[in-house]
Amino acid sequence: MAGQIAIIGAGLAGLSTAKTLRQFGFDVTVFEKETDIGGVWSARRRYPGLTTQNPRETYAFSDWPMPRSYPEWPSGAQVQAYLESYIDHFGFRDALRLGREVTAARPAGDGSQRWVVETRGVADGAVESGTFDWLVVCNGIFSVPSVPRYPGVEAFEAAGGRVLHTSQFNDQEMVRGRHLLVVGYGKSSCDVAMACARTAATTTVVARHLIWKIPKKVGGLVNFKHLFLNRLGEGLFRYIDVRGFERFLHDGPGRVIRNGMLGSVQAVISRQLGLKKIGLMPDGKLETIARSTVSLVTDGFYESVADGRLALVRGEITALAPGEATLSNGNTVPADVVICGTGWDQRCDFLDAETLAKVTDTRGNFRLYCSMLPVDVPGLAFNGYNSSFFSQLNAEVGALWLANHLCGGMTLPSAAEQNAYIDRRLAWMEARTDGKHSKGTNIIPFSVHHMDDMLEAIDLRLPLTTRIKHWFVAIDAKDYAGLLPRLLRRHGRPVPAK
Repeated sequence: MAGQIAIIGAGLAGLSTAKTLRQFGFDVTVFEKETDIGGVWSARRRYPGLTTQNPRETYAFSDWPMPRSYPEWPSGAQVQAYLESYIDHFGFRDALRLGREVTAARPAGDGSQRWVVETRGVADGAVESGTFDWLVVCNGIFSVPSVPRYPGVEAFEAAGGRVLHTSQFNDQEMVRGRHLLVVGYGKSSCDVAMACARTAATTTVVARHLIWKIPKKVGGLVNFKHLFLNRLGEGLFRYIDVRGFERFLHDGPGRVIRNGMLGSVQAVISRQLGLKKIGLMPDGKLETIARSTVSLVTDGFYESVADGRLALVRGEITALAPGEATLSNGNTVPADVVICGTGWDQRCDFLDAETLAKVTDTRGNFRLYCSMLPVDVPGLAFNGYNSSFFSQLNAEVGALWLANHLCGGMTLPSAAEQNAYIDRRLAWMEARTDGKHSKGTNIIPFSVHHMDDMLEAIDLRLPLTTRIKHWFVAIDAKDYAGLLPRLLRRHGRPVPAK
């Protein structure tokens, strides 16, 4: 059994993987380039106004609940504090190497499946190298900010202007008394705009496309988790394989029920947010949320647009000049600071070229069997390479899948079968998202389906009663707590006391 495991990244996936693999007896080392833990929840990366998109009990790890004192939608600082407590409770802080960036990772080349990992100290530049039996990449799909290079940006910045990604905007005082332009219409963009509306001289949101956003409480009464964070909510959208009751909803008489449910929710949301009145009705139907991502409504956002505290312009920036931006509609607007909620690049620049060519295709899509393993690359795995409603639970299940694999608990299909699986999933993602599948990592809204597939692959399904319950109520993370003890017993490992 392999013993020395290197993990890249100390976000949700990296921490969950480290904790789980250590419980299976592996010696783990976690390399994190930031000087604190949390990934997107790091103090160095979180923007003003950041909160979870999930209610508290749906965003915790299965065996470590968030404090009851936390609000239903915890802040970024609270999530990071929760992750710190997770590390201390399970006792693996000694495995963390913070402030060490992985600069290169390559096969050892000695006929084994071992990996050589080179790191650099962020503070002192000191270079270190080590050899490990396995390398697990957990740097996340939100690792490299994507910021457009606007024409005229050099003159704009020379005059004191700033262009930043939302993850680089950590000080709200930067915009005090200045004209703020926020690019994008996703959660991060709307959160930043709302958090700064009273601080900036003016705040304008520039949105290329209008998408459907889900209120935290639909109709002002029903928590969205009861509509979307359960099996029925996922079942309203067509998965790659339609089975059981979902076949009734999509290919049988249940289509009328399914269409009626989505239509009713769409009508309620439209009225609740006053979308027609303020001219922000999306072009498509609500079910288009399955094509890219699902974004919660930022508290007060639409009311602020309606009363003029926030301006929202459809289009994009075509050029910057000192103190202003030109938009695609031909108008200019004042701009001193531009904050871009323009997504992320999924990259693994530390991998050698030969390995990277096996991990990705010519379009940059990640080719990972079960979102975990590249084909024919011994000793290399990924975790957290899926965009999920339940990021922490998907990371946990991924860690269980990986632990089972490292302990020799399953026989992988042939390389041809793995490639066929990957080809089919990428084709499905391409079709259902109109190409917006984030390099093959987008599984939203099918988080539970994905976990079901992975658990089935290692013969570790949830109890039937729990799966039935999840059709009708929002999924609580603690419902997955029994999986780890079952797998530990299977492999003859001690089960930690509760």
